[in-house]
Amino acid sequence: MPAPILDIIPDNPDSDDVRAIVATLDAYNNANSGMADLPGFAVIIRDPQTRAAVGGLYATDGYGWAFIRYLAVPDQYRGQGLGRRLMEEAEKLARARGYIGLWLDTFEFQARPFYEKLGFELFGELEGGQGAIPRYFLKKRF
Repeated sequence: MPAPILDIIPDNPDSDDVRAIVATLDAYNNANSGMADLPGFAVIIRDPQTRAAVGGLYATDGYGWAFIRYLAVPDQYRGQGLGRRLMEEAEKLARARGYIGLWLDTFEFQARPFYEKLGFELFGELEGGQGAIPRYFLKKRF
């Protein structure tokens, strides 16, 4: 069998190439973890006039944990409790799926205190410094 070719792509890899990487990893994980990925779930904030998505929460399967990948509340809707409602709905969905908890990551300039008020606790950290912003990893076990 000929050796594979390593193609170095320093900027913006093709989305099909990225999908191939993910598919290869998913196939390995599914075969070796004893668990299959469940589909992701979302709670969407919609514009009241157009019904277009303007923010919300997207979570993915994390082999027994739900991973909150994205949480975004538009500026005009902040301070109305929408972030809390998004997280409450995510927790309901995660519990209904049988997950043992939620986890997420957030940067120093984002929402660590918000998540801690919701019962999340720190379990990891990437320190900041010149050219790097501190990043925090939080979990909430049910």
